[in-house]
Amino acid sequence: MAKQALLAGFAAPAAAPTIILAQPLRMTTITGTLLNAATTLAGKAMKLTPDLQPDPLLHADKFVSQPYPRVDGRLKVTGSARYSAEFPVDGLTYAALVHSPIAKGKITALDTAAAEAVPGVLAVMTYLNAPRLQTPSYAYVVSMANPLAGSTTTLPIMQSAAITWNGQPVAVVVAETLALAQYAASLVHVRYEVETPRLTLAHHQDQAFKPDHVVLLPADVTKGDAEAALPLAPVRVDNLYTTPYLNHNAMEPHATTAKWDAAGRLTVYDSTQYPVGVQEALMEVFDLKTSEVRVITEFVGGAFGGKVAMWQNTPLAAAAARLVGRPVQLSLARASVNYLVGGRTTTEQRVALGATADGQLTAVIHSGYSMCTPDVYAEQFSVMARHQYAAPNIHSFQRVVELDRVQNSFMRAPGETPGSFALESAMDELAYALKMDPLALRRRNEPVRDPTEDTPFSSRHLLECYDQGARFFGWDPARPAPGTTQRGEWLVGTGVAGCYYPVQPLPATVRARLTPAGDVTVFTSSVEMGVGAATIQTQHIAERFGVAFERAHYVQGDTDLPQWRAMGGSAATASVGAAIRAAADKLTDELFKLAQADKDSPLHKAERGAVALRTGGLYLTSDPTTGVAYADLLAGQDKPFFEVEGSSPPPTEGAKYSMSSYGVHFCEVGVHADTREVRVRRFVTVMDCGRIVNPKTARSQIQGGIVMGLGMALMEESAYDERTGRLMNPDLGEYHVPVQADLPALDVHFLNLPDPHMTLGVKPVGEIGIVGSAAALANAVYHATGIRVRDLPITADKLL
Repeated sequence: MAKQALLAGFAAPAAAPTIILAQPLRMTTITGTLLNAATTLAGKAMKLTPDLQPDPLLHADKFVSQPYPRVDGRLKVTGSARYSAEFPVDGLTYAALVHSPIAKGKITALDTAAAEAVPGVLAVMTYLNAPRLQTPSYAYVVSMANPLAGSTTTLPIMQSAAITWNGQPVAVVVAETLALAQYAASLVHVRYEVETPRLTLAHHQDQAFKPDHVVLLPADVTKGDAEAALPLAPVRVDNLYTTPYLNHNAMEPHATTAKWDAAGRLTVYDSTQYPVGVQEALMEVFDLKTSEVRVITEFVGGAFGGKVAMWQNTPLAAAAARLVGRPVQLSLARASVNYLVGGRTTTEQRVALGATADGQLTAVIHSGYSMCTPDVYAEQFSVMARHQYAAPNIHSFQRVVELDRVQNSFMRAPGETPGSFALESAMDELAYALKMDPLALRRRNEPVRDPTEDTPFSSRHLLECYDQGARFFGWDPARPAPGTTQRGEWLVGTGVAGCYYPVQPLPATVRARLTPAGDVTVFTSSVEMGVGAATIQTQHIAERFGVAFERAHYVQGDTDLPQWRAMGGSAATASVGAAIRAAADKLTDELFKLAQADKDSPLHKAERGAVALRTGGLYLTSDPTTGVAYADLLAGQDKPFFEVEGSSPPPTEGAKYSMSSYGVHFCEVGVHADTREVRVRRFVTVMDCGRIVNPKTARSQIQGGIVMGLGMALMEESAYDERTGRLMNPDLGEYHVPVQADLPALDVHFLNLPDPHMTLGVKPVGEIGIVGSAAALANAVYHATGIRVRDLPITADKLL
């Protein structure tokens, strides 16, 4: 999968539910055709390359695998960490947005006079007076064909009267204070000509089409003939599962501070996971060169995919700054974030499973619909079914429906999260149809090789996860029947679900600077968005370059630094880590040349392969006491430091191996017998995520993912008015997320087994926590009540 992600009952019911996908499909675009061909050729070429040498630090543990506290912890608890709305800028002004209340149509009249008359208001920017901006081209837009692009849409940015979604910005009010801007925005009056929008999957499935890709993966994958095998299976289940639209709701709302200097250079302080992508998108929109745009992001207060690519708030802030001739800060209110920033698509999924009487899968079908806009982003919810369980017949395919809504986008573990709810719920249903332990069913179908790619696993220890999790949780394979266990007023049930998340390496370049004192600083444009990236890379630097932890430094968050693509896909540790490894290898080469040039050096006659960086210098691997300290190696240099750059290598391993993280969730719930309130009582997770660089930050990441999964299962839902497309719960007063009182202690464990084909042996950690957690809870609710909920969220009315 990594290679593609980079290139860039006993009897079936009389009328088994199904998803009809017989309508004509759209013609594949030229881009998709070329990309398919390029992906195939690249995959074949990669399979011919030799394996990379195993990382010599696979088992090093002086700094790696230690629970260091966050290096940015003091900055954050003292309020010294600067977020994008906190940079001091002279002459700063403030902006507020006016949003369209219709989903489709055009502006027919604008009345901005009252807003402009408010003392302190500098301008009201609309499509009539906005600077002329280039429309982002497809090459710069996040899509199936280009998930590493920096913009979210090819729509014109406030350049015409056209309205394409409810919530679209139609005016930007700039004033001396935020309060004035917000007040004046309420005085802007707009009239519209309304057209009939397309707003729901259910009403427009006849217009569904096959996307070229689902985030660079094939929309359809077929092994054997699952449709023919399904009705022949002695035991089968065939059901529909739905998940609602969801919004990210990160702690820090999107914020942008934009300023232009006299030479026309644009500096943007932006809340983004992807400074380089935002830089590239702004370059195109404003027709600027790389040297004319700088994006700075020191810290991000949560993102979860919602800040991967540029939304319209960023170029609007820059355009407003150009219009008024002063710096502008556009810090979105919570409702504005959810009107403007797209979240996780709604899905309707069919999962059909056929099995022998002893539980061996014979057919797996996972198909369905999701929404999109004209900039097609098709979330890959069917992908987990291609890799998790062994079956001779697998059919995984998706269709999308184009709606007049805000562009859907990445949200933590996009695709795998809604897909795992459907697949893992279906596995639970099959287990009950078989009268079999759900955990035993999963064991029975553990693959030896990747089920659809037929490649070996780089590492897969899911059976060990099952063993440890069952022991920690106290899983009972002979549990009482559903709906029969009651403790006081509460019905009690337990559930289990597996999880999967692919390795998705991204290109990264870093610059490493070594001083004679033995300080090593690594520079990169990556950002710290709360996951602990700076901490684990500091540990890695100390281990890799052989310096004390206090002498290892990690500088990030600026496009003037070496480029790293988006902080996403749980790829930062491995991707930036691979670049750091490359930089360390290059530094070793350069220092070795210096040592050999000195006839008095103990390394003068050594071989390159016999030396390594360690304990503050270059030393023989066979004799750690023989070598030269950094200070001595650099003593004859006429510069205060020595610098090298390193880049991550092409992801050739992903073409030859199936590379993913795996895990299992166990959940116990209580459902009140009368009110049907659901309470999570216990939750145990065991993860196979390769080597764990920092168990403290890794555990925090998995716990955060689980919380998101439990929220998805029980309460999260973006409610849209199907008549107007208006988001009815745009703030946290009505969009409910879990709080501490909703949660039990989350018991997280790691196998901590290195993947031999990865730098440091690491695999994805952050996003896998949410995968499968909603299904584990839903399966526990079924065991408690005997009621199967296939339509998230699980609210009390669905359990009556």
